[in-house]
Amino acid sequence: MQRRLDLDWIRIAAFGLLVLYHCGMYYVSWDWHVKSPHASETLEPLMMLSSPWRLSLLFLISGVATAFLFAKRPGGFLGSRSWRLLLPLAFGMVVIVTPQAYYEVVENLPGGYHDGYLAFWGRYLSADDTFCRDGDCLDVPTWNHLWFVAYLWVYTVVAWALLRFAPRAMDKAGDWLAARLSGIGILLWPALLLAVARVALVGRFESTHALVDDWYNHAQYLPLFLLGVLVAAREDVWNALHRWRWLALGLAAAGYAFIVWYFFGSGFDDEGTPPPEALRMLQRTVWAMFQWSTIAAILGFARGIAFRDTAALRYLRDAVFPVYILHQTITVVVAHNLQPLELPVAAEGPLLVLATFGLSFAGFEIVRRVRWLRPLFGLKLSTPATTIAPVKGATVGG
Repeated sequence: MQRRLDLDWIRIAAFGLLVLYHCGMYYVSWDWHVKSPHASETLEPLMMLSSPWRLSLLFLISGVATAFLFAKRPGGFLGSRSWRLLLPLAFGMVVIVTPQAYYEVVENLPGGYHDGYLAFWGRYLSADDTFCRDGDCLDVPTWNHLWFVAYLWVYTVVAWALLRFAPRAMDKAGDWLAARLSGIGILLWPALLLAVARVALVGRFESTHALVDDWYNHAQYLPLFLLGVLVAAREDVWNALHRWRWLALGLAAAGYAFIVWYFFGSGFDDEGTPPPEALRMLQRTVWAMFQWSTIAAILGFARGIAFRDTAALRYLRDAVFPVYILHQTITVVVAHNLQPLELPVAAEGPLLVLATFGLSFAGFEIVRRVRWLRPLFGLKLSTPATTIAPVKGATVGG
């Protein structure tokens, strides 16, 4: 299997968009770890441009990567992937994520928190359940934004079991899917699956990222991950995405316009004037259509670009996972400590974005040069020089 450079670039761009999204979370009215004194609804329509599909796209690409990696080394696949995912997850929960919880307590605990970071860290590691406000208590230790890594490992185990113990069934399932997704079905059937999941589950299961009770998210992310596994090497499906890319883009634009109208222009509000049930169900269906058609458009347009395996791509391919691990903690810490400066949002927002990217990449530069740090951030135990060298016969990065 030849490396899919288009998917490498999409993965890098999607994680970059995730960094911007988390910077934006500081300024919107939605609940988050810390909040700007200037938080408002202003950025929310822009945030909605990516929130329905960004993580779904990453799980789909991760499924493709899983299929390629399993094909390359089926015997040691699960051990290797577990090492690359679970060690960074454990380290992240103990060390990287803790400042996020600390500043959340500092900003939200009634009366504030004044015992210092080290005292908090001790209570965090001991699973202290007394950080409460209005009966809502902070669960610690936590994985916060690293929930994606936990879910990815669980889905990887599911895929490994299927590929290992039911290879013929997986081949037949892949062929069956390819036959239905090689035409206009590439836009219809995945959107229908996502619509059924959203209509049936989103009103019953709030998004928790807690793994054990997050049934709506599992209903959308696990099928997309497995879809990536099944169609990874089926060229007809990828060619169909390229062929129908313009229709997908048009559907995505129409879906986004409807979503923005529904949430920000219709006048309906679940707390004040709830929408008619039929309109609510229509919104959930359009949401799913927007979600999949955007993914299809991105994959379709990227399919037609002749990417080259450049030094920049190899550098970013290595950087993306460590930057992902570090970025949200940096955003939270910088945002909280910028508050006393009382900068205008027009200056503070870009500064927060630059600081997040700059410090995250600075962290990566340190990590990739220190051998014992590399596995803690999902990098192979190799010398720093090999991290940017061409790798022949490599597979899609996971």
